[in-house]
Amino acid sequence: MNFAPANRIVTVAAMQAIERSADAAGHFFATMMEIAGRRVAEAILARFGRASYLVLAGPGNNGGDGLVCARYLHAAGAAVRVYLWQRATDAAHDYEQHYAKLTALGVPTARADDDPEFVTLRRWLEAGVVVDALLGTGANRPIHGQLAALLTEVEQAQADSDARLHVVAVDCASGMNCDDGALDPHTLLPELTVTFAYAKCGHYMFPAASAVGELMVADIDIDPALAAEVRTFVLDEAQVRAWLPARPANSHKGAFGKVMLAVGSEAYPGASYLASAAAARTGAGLVTVATIRSVWQLVAAKLPEPTYLFLPEASGPNGAVIAGEAAAVVANALPGYRALVLGCGLGNTPTTQAFVAELLAQPLPATVIDADGLNALATHADWPQRLPPRTVLTPHPAEMARLCGLSVEQVLADRWMLARKMAAAWRCTLLLKGPYTLIAEPSGWLAVLPVATPALASAGSGDVLAGVIGGLLAQGLAPFAAACVGAGLHGMAGLACGATIGVAGVLASDLLPTLPSVQHRLRTASPPARPGSTGEEA
Repeated sequence: MNFAPANRIVTVAAMQAIERSADAAGHFFATMMEIAGRRVAEAILARFGRASYLVLAGPGNNGGDGLVCARYLHAAGAAVRVYLWQRATDAAHDYEQHYAKLTALGVPTARADDDPEFVTLRRWLEAGVVVDALLGTGANRPIHGQLAALLTEVEQAQADSDARLHVVAVDCASGMNCDDGALDPHTLLPELTVTFAYAKCGHYMFPAASAVGELMVADIDIDPALAAEVRTFVLDEAQVRAWLPARPANSHKGAFGKVMLAVGSEAYPGASYLASAAAARTGAGLVTVATIRSVWQLVAAKLPEPTYLFLPEASGPNGAVIAGEAAAVVANALPGYRALVLGCGLGNTPTTQAFVAELLAQPLPATVIDADGLNALATHADWPQRLPPRTVLTPHPAEMARLCGLSVEQVLADRWMLARKMAAAWRCTLLLKGPYTLIAEPSGWLAVLPVATPALASAGSGDVLAGVIGGLLAQGLAPFAAACVGAGLHGMAGLACGATIGVAGVLASDLLPTLPSVQHRLRTASPPARPGSTGEEA
């Protein structure tokens, strides 16, 4: 698979290894620091212009980046001061003479050790913009002592300022753990973070992701080939656009595939509607809803476009459900279909568990298993061996916990590792819902979707997502590409609804008419589809 290297996400150790390799190849550390500092200055000048700046510079490379940034701000005519915390500036320790160059230019500097009551710091905090270059990506210990007090002073100045005091983080906010997403309570909350070469894991892990603001990944001229082995990436609009299936003018409904949805029960008919409507709204050529008659009566009245396959029903504790023997009916009707969606609104009963088990014993096309389909899987110890070859599982954390035999807390403790590990063990594409949603596949690729909005936190939103992925599988996308594009479209639709309706009160059905417009925006903003862009190679 080919991804734009700028979209990769790296661990701290991986970034350090990449920098060492770049240095060994002749792109030296000093050059990288010079470029990094200049990129930060360019970014904040573009945003804030010739404002008054205070650069907080710490002891390591992050502080060095800050000193270079201060020099470029000064050269641009901005008023800039530098406040040093635990940074040695004697000739033997002044790396590349960055501090000496600043003082030679007359840039005012002060040291925290010489300002025990923070009198100077408070006065200089009258600046419009604070640049946080104190700790950087290597910090992983609790903040205490003088640094904690220093950051508290900045936070207080933010609260007391009549005009807004803007904060920009260099590489990451001080107090963020860039590997596991932990966040120290003293961490400042920037509105802009400028990181270098590649985003770091912590930028996309909560709670640290809440202390990023806008993330800008600055190019520091590192050879992209040095990140070729990194298999974690940001699922952004460009990647979704690249994999979006083509819609040629000289086509017909057969060109866009057939998807069947084995869904619904008398207690949960809405799930059938949401999933099947989503598959159609995503562009599947023909949608068939396989369900019981009581569900058909409700769904067909609202959604006449699909065809319907009537299934035998059985009594459940909360109304009629699909009977176990319905598996044969579905299997007999499936030839010619590219995709199957299984589970939305089935109800979690012994009868529906038997239906799922018996259906999975049949030859199946690419299959999305969601909701009660996942709950049915979890009742069988050997369920991974029952999965069809091209399966997409779409659990939320509680469903993932049942599948893994873990607690929800254990699932949330290291979602990235768990998603990657289980996709490989189960030999499937695994979409683990949540802020931020993760999509993993067996060979080790992990996509991170940076969407978190309360607009999607409503009943039925997951049914829509399952239908979207089914609709994309019907159009020929491979499972990983379909899950990535589906998650991306679903997230964009949620953001669009949140922006137009408001983040409270968005219904899952509100996403449905937004799905075509989101796709249209992506298609009209992109160049003509290139060969292979459907993601079949994924």
